[in-house]
Amino acid sequence: MAERGRQPGFHMSEEHRTKIRNSQILKNLIECAEGNRELSSTQATVGIALLKKVMPDLAASTVEQTTVHEVGATVADLMKAIDGRTRSK
Repeated sequence: MAERGRQPGFHMSEEHRTKIRNSQILKNLIECAEGNRELSSTQATVGIALLKKVMPDLAASTVEQTTVHEVGATVADLMKAIDGRTRSK
C-alpha cells in the first residue's frame, strides 16, 4: 500500500501557493458563511485546509520574563568605584 501524506520536510512551491491564493476559495467560504452559497462539509474543510497553506495563522502569544540582578557589592563599594573613575579621567 502506498504511503499517504507528504514526507517530512516537504515545502509547497510558490507556484502552488499562488494558484491557491487566486482560486476564489476565500470568496466561496465567505459566501457560505453569509448564507449566499451552499458548500458541503467536505468542500468547506478542503477550502479551510488550503487557506491554511497560504495564509499565516494569527495567534497571539505572550512572553513574560523576570530578571533579577544580584550585586555582591555594597552601595559604599559602588560609590568608591564611581568616585575612583571620575578622578582618573
